[in-house]
Formats: sequence, structure tokens, C-alpha cells
Amino acid sequence: MKPTVKDVAKKANVSPSTVSRVINDHPSISNDTKEKVRKIMQEMNYFPNAAARNLGKQKANAIAVILPPLDSKERIGNPFYLELINTVNEAAHEYQVTTAIASAKTMEALLASVMRMYRQQQVDGFILSYSENRDPVAEYLIANKIPFTLIGRPAQQESAVTYIDNDNQLLGKQATEFLIQKGHQKILFASNVDQEVLFFERYFGYQEALMRAGLTTFPAATFTKTEDFTNFPNLIKETEATALVVIDDVFALRIIQLANLHGLVVPDDLSLISFNNSIFATLVHPYLTTVDVDITDLGHLATEKLIDQIQQKPVHGSQLVVPHELIQRETVIARKNA
Repeated sequence: MKPTVKDVAKKANVSPSTVSRVINDHPSISNDTKEKVRKIMQEMNYFPNAAARNLGKQKANAIAVILPPLDSKERIGNPFYLELINTVNEAAHEYQVTTAIASAKTMEALLASVMRMYRQQQVDGFILSYSENRDPVAEYLIANKIPFTLIGRPAQQESAVTYIDNDNQLLGKQATEFLIQKGHQKILFASNVDQEVLFFERYFGYQEALMRAGLTTFPAATFTKTEDFTNFPNLIKETEATALVVIDDVFALRIIQLANLHGLVVPDDLSLISFNNSIFATLVHPYLTTVDVDITDLGHLATEKLIDQIQQKPVHGSQLVVPHELIQRETVIARKNA
């Protein structure tokens, strides 16, 4: 039979309540007693009941990663979120807390899930993995002063949010400058989202690079409707584009397929650079030239700062910027007139 609190208390010659206080690291128990009881717990292979321990501490000892609404194949299959979840799970393990996932197909269902998880004390806080304009989930977390960290730049109340991010405007600028250095002058910015803060920042960086170089900037080529994909060859012809900056690796693969469908070859006809350096970047040829955003660092820092909030440390409104690296592979070639 599994040992109980009473068994541990009897062998340690203390009361069961003392054992419970040791389990919860109560300050009223001396370090000598804590060490003695913990040693006996280890000898007896006693593991405290997590639910009972958390009830006493009024803590769930769990955090949740909130994914954006999984309303498209690109989002469902995006390895960024899988890598992030894995990283957060590893970091949470270091703090002896578990990780849950909040996901849904619609924003309304996602908000309901987040509210339920917190109200039922299933988690102590959240890591919000996206940032969108007029996001009801972020509004709920801020309004109710719920501990959370954001991966990305806040769309609202920036001073009240702890967030971990890359400098996405700089990413967009440097990716575009790389294409310019390779001799490309007609460059498009392609995305399958148009409301995320990340989209605006990378697009602004794209615009800045082209304006500094005295080159034409184009409206963002957003692919959110069927006709956007159908119009792709006309877009390339009208703009005479020779290169594209694409919002992320997953959509970059979609663009390569779309180009091939219309008789355009990457990189011979169109050079292409994207972001994230995900597993997809080297899954098929041509390998993607991409910007590594260091997902591991993003996840670890987000977890660390969330735990600080849960432990009521003063971290609100802080910003941490994670460095990035451009990885040159096969989807960008120099123009012959460069």
C-alpha cells in the first residue's frame, strides 16, 4: 500500500499537520524539521497528492498556453506553436508546474475556454502566444488582472503587459535589405494574416527598408480570400516583382506551391525569404532562407516572467527582446544585374 501522511508523521515523530506544512513549505516549520521530514518522505517513496496540496495553497500549480483560433490549415499545422508548447513545458517543469493548452476554432470559444480554466482554478496564469487588434482574450486577461505574459507586442495597453518578443520591425527591415543587397528592386510583402501585430511590424520594416533604398513599396499582398490566390500571377506580372518577404515559413511553402502552379520557379523566377526557421525550412527543396526568431528563448522567458507574476514579483509592463539570426539557404539568389 502507498504510504500516507500519517505514516510519514509516525516515522518522523511529528503530527500529520506538521507533515502537511512541510509539503507546503510553510515558514512556521524549522529548516531542520523540513529536512528531516523530507528525508523520510524520500525513504518511504511518499509523494504528496497534488490536488490536495494545491487546494491548501489555493494554487493550481499549472499554467496554460493560449493558441490563436485554429481557423485555418496553416495555423493548425504551424510548427511555431508546437515548438513553443514544447519549450514552455520544459521550462515549466523546472518550476515544478504543469502545462495546459487553451485552443478553439473561434475567438468566442477560445475566450470561453480561457475564462473557464481560470474561474475553475485549473491554472494560475497564461502565456498568450499571439497578439491581435481588438482581441477579447487579451482584454479579459488585462481587465481581470490575471497573470499572463504575451509573446509578441501588445496591441493595447502596452505599459500594463509583460511581453517577450523579437524586434519584428527590424526583422522585416533586415529581411528586405537582404533581398535588396542581392539586387532585387521590385519586392512584395506576402501574408495570410492581416490583423496580427506581428504582420504590421514586419510590414513596416519592409516599407522602411525600401524607402531608405529609394525603391517602390507595394501594398501588402494579403491572402485571406480564394480570389487572392487566383490573382497571384496577375499580381506578379503587374508589379514585376522578383522577390517576396513572406510572413512565416509555413505560408512561404504555400507561396512556393502557388508559384509552381502558375509556372514560376523559386528561386529562379522569384526569390523568397521568410521567418521562424521552423522544421519546415529544410523539409523540402528549395530550403528556405529564413530568419530564426529563437523560439526556445521566447518560450523560456515567457514562462519565467509568468512564474514571477504568479509569485507576485513586480514584473508588470516589462519588455524583453529576443535576438534573431538570418539563415541563408536556397530560396534567394542574386539578380544577374546586381
